[in-house]
Amino acid sequence: MAAIEGKSIIEALTAAGSPLTDAQVAERLQIAEQQRAALAAALTELEREGRIVRNRAGLLLVTTRAGLLSGQVQGHREGHGLLVRDDGGPDVVLDDHEMSKVLHGDRVLVRPTGLERRGRPVGEIVEVIERRTTVLVGRLLNERGVTIVVPEDQRIQHDILVPPHGAGEARHGQVVVVEIIQQPQRYVQPIGRVTEVLGEIDDPGMEIEIAVRKFAVPHQFPEAALREAQALPAEVRAADRKSRVDLRDIPLVTIDGEDARDFDDAVYCEAIGRKGWRLIVAIADVGHYVGPGSALDREAQARSTSVYFPRRVIPMLPERLSNGLCSLNPGVERVAMVCDIVIGPKGAIHAYQFYPALIQSRARLTYTEVWEALSVPDSPAQRRLQSLLPQLRNLHELYEVLVARRDQRGALELDTVETQIVCDANGRIERIVPRVRNDAHRLIEECMLAANVCAADFLQRGRQHTLYRVHEGPTPAKLEALRTSLRAFGLQLDGGAVPQPHHYAKLLRAVRARADAQLLQTTVLRSMQQAIYTPHNSGHFGLAYPAYAHFTSPIRRYPDLLVHRAIRALLAGRRFDPTLYGLDGSVGNGASAMASWERLGVLCSANERRADEASRDVEAWLKSYYVRERVGETFTGSISAVVPFGAFVILDDLYVEGLVHVSELGSEYFHFNEGLHELRGERTGLRFRLGDRLTVQVARVDLEARRIDFRLVRPGAVPSRPNGRDAAQKTRGADGAVDQRASARSARKARRAAKFALRSAEPAAHAQRRGKVGVGGRKGRRRGASR
Repeated sequence: MAAIEGKSIIEALTAAGSPLTDAQVAERLQIAEQQRAALAAALTELEREGRIVRNRAGLLLVTTRAGLLSGQVQGHREGHGLLVRDDGGPDVVLDDHEMSKVLHGDRVLVRPTGLERRGRPVGEIVEVIERRTTVLVGRLLNERGVTIVVPEDQRIQHDILVPPHGAGEARHGQVVVVEIIQQPQRYVQPIGRVTEVLGEIDDPGMEIEIAVRKFAVPHQFPEAALREAQALPAEVRAADRKSRVDLRDIPLVTIDGEDARDFDDAVYCEAIGRKGWRLIVAIADVGHYVGPGSALDREAQARSTSVYFPRRVIPMLPERLSNGLCSLNPGVERVAMVCDIVIGPKGAIHAYQFYPALIQSRARLTYTEVWEALSVPDSPAQRRLQSLLPQLRNLHELYEVLVARRDQRGALELDTVETQIVCDANGRIERIVPRVRNDAHRLIEECMLAANVCAADFLQRGRQHTLYRVHEGPTPAKLEALRTSLRAFGLQLDGGAVPQPHHYAKLLRAVRARADAQLLQTTVLRSMQQAIYTPHNSGHFGLAYPAYAHFTSPIRRYPDLLVHRAIRALLAGRRFDPTLYGLDGSVGNGASAMASWERLGVLCSANERRADEASRDVEAWLKSYYVRERVGETFTGSISAVVPFGAFVILDDLYVEGLVHVSELGSEYFHFNEGLHELRGERTGLRFRLGDRLTVQVARVDLEARRIDFRLVRPGAVPSRPNGRDAAQKTRGADGAVDQRASARSARKARRAAKFALRSAEPAAHAQRRGKVGVGGRKGRRRGASR
């Protein structure tokens, strides 16, 4: 049955000029009786999305014509919220009274009611379209005979009432999962019942258990998916070898971090006389084992990506595949999808082809040993890898050519500092150190970039829909803010109204040797938009590619798996369009091919952000816990961000970031200049700017908020402040100045703080949190191919 486009329904309702019945919509669209079910499904979907609404008479109308705005509620820890609009328009402020009706994440219809004092639109909630927060995690507390759960997610300001016998075996202070059985209303708190007891807040790994539930990260595989994985063979079968190019005689190798467990790419490079190189990039053929419509595919789509925490990975696929059958382990046969590329002497791609292959990796190498073998003559690594050294040297020569080509292309090269959490065998944090990259990391990165570019080009030439990895240039507003900041440093960005990547690359090269290079790189980075997945290609600005797609990591990224399926379909002379599953794993309501690609792009982009947010939340918790033992100690650091209410400082030795509140900067008004990234004292002219060096003292650590507060202690910098004074809340006057002499917290905040005083009061001698032995954060590799 053909799908009915939501766009055509919206157009029919708009053209009508007045509300219509379902039958009238069908009549206007000339929909036959046998398609009425498809129409009903399409109408339901549009209602769910908030694009149309029924009035009291049950008639349909477009929300914008009714003066209503649809979108998702985004809560704020101070009690108010925002409506993030579906149409991409300006966010609408929802005050705490409106937020009392909903929870963070709910979808609502809002009627604009005016502007607040800073000029932002304000609205009132007319209807809750969808209750999306039905389960949450928090601390169970007993107060004067009343049991409540205080959510860990501070964007949710409601306490959840738990009726008698609704807490089960949970004890006061424990972390629990609660199911909402009655949603909030204006004067009624939400009610819930405890469904799971996670344990005590200081239990090892609790920060991860909280994060996966707080951000709704799927972390348990359905039984059907596990059964499918268990039914797969342990090794490649004879039937799997059919119709594959046999590359088992090619000495492919994997090069990864020391802690890597799944190996989804292997490489080989040989020189072609003076004509360049042949590069073979072999990627695990996940699609051979995970078919569309399978339980494994449903779950992979729902997850969209693997999530990396210190000491724990939540994989997109069960470990039987990710670490076993699909992992290109050394010395065993594996099926792969190969990108076979001919690259010219100046780094240009002259030809490529894709084909399914049978491979056998020669060795599992690490970045450290490869770089030692290449850079240190007669080193242990060089002697150990003697038989592989010719192709490793070929890879490095090719890398140098590709980097030169990259510079000519104008790709942005941002040398940002990444850190890793180092722990002992007991999971206690020892230190946080910068992650060191060498040319072995970079050569693999360039190989993956080349394969990804070929994948995008192949699908584009074949007119096959796919998900591109799109990164658009800065918005006009961000571009203007960047230019304002650069002028303060005596710099300018060429390129006129629409600068191209090579203009940014030229700027970054010009500042590389400056003492404030890190500051300026950060300024440029913050002007950039976030990369997304979409079937509509508009290029990759940061990499300066006209078309780019993710092909190289199908074990851990669902878009890569879709790209593999699209390539295989094109090779077979047919078309591929994905299946979109519902939240329950059921097949979607028959959306058109392009609509399915679009919605999958939105889903994968959102789930990528979800994974990043969960990872950052855990790392912030661990860093807060780590610094809590250092309250009162003094450190040097640099201002990493300037905001209206203070300056964030990253410490030199600990690599953690905290806030110096504006109340600590001096006893005067400080004006915030967003373009210059500075706070300037109204009376003294004292300035605090991005990159400034400061000496600070760790003043307070709030584990609940994942927040570290610093006190400015540099002698003579500003008037000292009494140690016992808490940071005051900020208010903004009509002239935009930040008044550090503001009022105290609201009674609501004080009550919540009191409830959690037991957490802040817990002695620092408690067991340390778990981290990752050797390497923290995401997977031990961060390749440009994942950009």
